[in-house]
Amino acid sequence: MSESIQFSQNPSFQQADQVIINAETHDEDQQALVRARQKAQQQNLPFAGTVSPVEAWQLIQDGAATLVDVRTAEERKFVGQVPDSVHVAWMTGLSMNRNPRFVKEFENKIKDKNSVVVLLCRSGKRSAAAGEALTKAGFANIFNIEGGFEGELNEDGRRGLSDGWRFHSLPWTQD
Repeated sequence: MSESIQFSQNPSFQQADQVIINAETHDEDQQALVRARQKAQQQNLPFAGTVSPVEAWQLIQDGAATLVDVRTAEERKFVGQVPDSVHVAWMTGLSMNRNPRFVKEFENKIKDKNSVVVLLCRSGKRSAAAGEALTKAGFANIFNIEGGFEGELNEDGRRGLSDGWRFHSLPWTQD
């Protein structure tokens, strides 16, 4: 049995916000999603919210969320990827062209528009744009992973040294 938690409507959304919490979802998971959604409303984000890499991993481990990696196939192959993640590229190829089939491909992999999904890209910027597109397409619980897979550039122009999935030593593999 699942229960539904309603939130006030965010003016940037086309629909009322709603998080579906599974009865087996841990209280910490529930609280993380509520905090993320409240912060998103304060920041007027066009998607459900942002979670830390550690929170995202806990949600995934607990079966409360699905991780969808929106990076290119090349990035996943040569930089690394999270095991058992779903892949739907927001942009494709080395030229980084916007994938015109992104929403359709996502809908083919994530059938339930109320599913809790955490999106991952390199730094969190492309996944935020993907989150906005998915929210406009009717997905109610799209959360961005703060810092992405590699994090932001530091003062020396390098990634992975201050934030992101890999910085937190969360599971990943590389071909």
